[in-house]
Amino acid sequence: HELPMLSLDNAFNADEMKEFERRLQDRLKSREPIEYACEPKLDGIAASLLYRNGVLERGATRGDGSTGEDITHNIRTIPSIPLRLMGSGYPDVLEVRGEVYMPREGFEAMNDAARKTGSKVFVNPRNAAAGTLRQLDPRIAASRPLEMCCYSVGLVEGGELPARHAEILQKLNSWGLRINADSAVVEGIAACDDYYQRLAQRRNGLAYDIDGIVFKVNSLDLQVKLGFVSRAPRWAIARKFPAQEEVTRL
Repeated sequence: HELPMLSLDNAFNADEMKEFERRLQDRLKSREPIEYACEPKLDGIAASLLYRNGVLERGATRGDGSTGEDITHNIRTIPSIPLRLMGSGYPDVLEVRGEVYMPREGFEAMNDAARKTGSKVFVNPRNAAAGTLRQLDPRIAASRPLEMCCYSVGLVEGGELPARHAEILQKLNSWGLRINADSAVVEGIAACDDYYQRLAQRRNGLAYDIDGIVFKVNSLDLQVKLGFVSRAPRWAIARKFPAQEEVTRL
């Protein structure tokens, strides 16, 4: 990867989120409310798409953050990934990052078909997506219900993007890339908690699996001021949902 694909720090409750904002305000030397972009954290596989002059050139997994696997042959088969960007105004070189996942309905239909033929059944949509992306034969990927939802950009050359994260996502959407319709922009950590609670209530009814919410400082200027630690940005955090539990008989 030209720019590392970093991981995120985690928070598990409202107090840890308040501490996250306190750290941000201390570093910024300000007690003004911070604007956050809120995005469902899809339970899939992180991937990078490299577009050159609007044409898809490469698809790669996150790997260790510095080096991933080349999965271009499979990425090209995913209907929600444009082989050529729509419209105009995109940078000469644009790296788009997002999550490749399998919606619940498609996953269940795929497993039902596998049971009828005595083929392998996948345990969950995340494993199914990961296994599919690593197939050598792109016809297998083309036959499975993969989708990709974009959540950020990496390398950008020969053009400018908006100064706020949420506006960048809208720009990506205008070029034909899918973004999450449940994303939102809020002000202050209390509003982040409200968003988290609302989505937690809807979690089981969503069309896809999520394991938390990602909160990012919306202003790119503030992101630059806040910077990074060795493996994660200071300006973003993932608040995880409690593990889902089921009952079984042994």
